[in-house]
Amino acid sequence: MKSLIILAAAGLLATAALAKLPPPTDEAKAKAAEAAAKTAWSGKVDAWQLCKSQDRVAAYYYKTAKAEGKPTAAAAETPACVDPGPFVYPPPAAPGVAAAAAAAPAPAQAAKKP
Repeated sequence: MKSLIILAAAGLLATAALAKLPPPTDEAKAKAAEAAAKTAWSGKVDAWQLCKSQDRVAAYYYKTAKAEGKPTAAAAETPACVDPGPFVYPPPAAPGVAAAAAAAPAPAQAAKKP
């Protein structure tokens, strides 16, 4: 009974401590977005490496089966392995710059007279 009360009190204190955390800054949000993009890219690299290794295994299987005279079924059509390339994270444009560019008239439109 005593340990249950201590556990409940610890849970309430932990909840109160979490409630007092400040909201993340713009810099922290940008770092989190970059980390999420890098994680997604890593998943694509892993899938590409798996695809390449499966292709090598299948090629080896067909090569050895043909050499041994074993019958093989036709290979199933699969999409080609796509290399995701190096990780490039374009930082998001500042909202002030995008708003200023949208508000400024285009030079060709400013020269025209009605």
